[in-house]
Amino acid sequence: MKKLLLLISVCLLATNGFGQAKKPTLMVVPSDVWCNTNGYMQTFDNMGTTQKIPDYKAALQSNADLLLVISTINNLMADRGFPLKNLESTVKSIEQRAAEDNMTTNKSGAVLAESPLDRLKRIAKADIIIQLTWTVNTQGPKKSVTFNLQGIDAYTDKQIAGATGTGALSFSAALPILLEEAVLGHIDNFSARLQNHFEDLFKNGREVRVDIRVFDDGSGFDLEKEYDGYELTEIIDNWMADNTVQGRYSKSDASPNFIHFEQVRIPLYNVRGQAMDSEAFVRELMRFLKSKYNIPSKVMTRGLGNTVLVLGEK
Repeated sequence: MKKLLLLISVCLLATNGFGQAKKPTLMVVPSDVWCNTNGYMQTFDNMGTTQKIPDYKAALQSNADLLLVISTINNLMADRGFPLKNLESTVKSIEQRAAEDNMTTNKSGAVLAESPLDRLKRIAKADIIIQLTWTVNTQGPKKSVTFNLQGIDAYTDKQIAGATGTGALSFSAALPILLEEAVLGHIDNFSARLQNHFEDLFKNGREVRVDIRVFDDGSGFDLEKEYDGYELTEIIDNWMADNTVQGRYSKSDASPNFIHFEQVRIPLYNVRGQAMDSEAFVRELMRFLKSKYNIPSKVMTRGLGNTVLVLGEK
């Protein structure tokens, strides 16, 4: 019996150890500054507001240095055990799905409120985006590289790690070699910060935003409607408390027609071991409201970390 208990204890320790050793998935992209400086930007209409975002497709197809630089950083992170998503492959996936997404509407004509950059993050489903900026410095026959790495949480757009520096002057003209020499002295500390952030997500949950809306269809349906003696607002509030990690979320604003939840901490993975994002989390709420109260609803995504649930119509 003692041997059996010892074996179980060892297995549990091993399982916990492997769980803690799991690393975040990364994707390396050129920074907005680099794209703007080199003329790789595009504009799009975001619900009536014109915005500029990096044109990764044009950059990848036109700038050979970009591919070499991304490959260099990818190799450095892979050597430290971080799984990576490839930017070029993700851009191709976006093109394949674009036509389908553009045709996705509800009966009222609403479209997916999602920017091209949000779509990139959602399809890649990387935990952390590494934004890279670099410049080549020339002094006579010698060159060096100045770089800036920013680790951005793909769900909240918050910077969680950074590294910047300039490599030593070298006669080497190969950009990847100059970049690697410049980054090597900083990469381990940068990687440790990424890992610490990911371990915090394991413990406290991933942070997302959730918006609840009501279709204005003239039916009079709103969030004050009562079910079993509780207003719909209370029912949703109770569900959030029961399904967030340690009941952690903030209801920043509300009315009979909307609720805005911020700092919503959701599990990192679902029961199947798949990465959880805000859409998957909100779909659980959608199924709950449909099965228990027969309330139809529609999920509308705004990237990995922000999803809208519109009640009253499918």
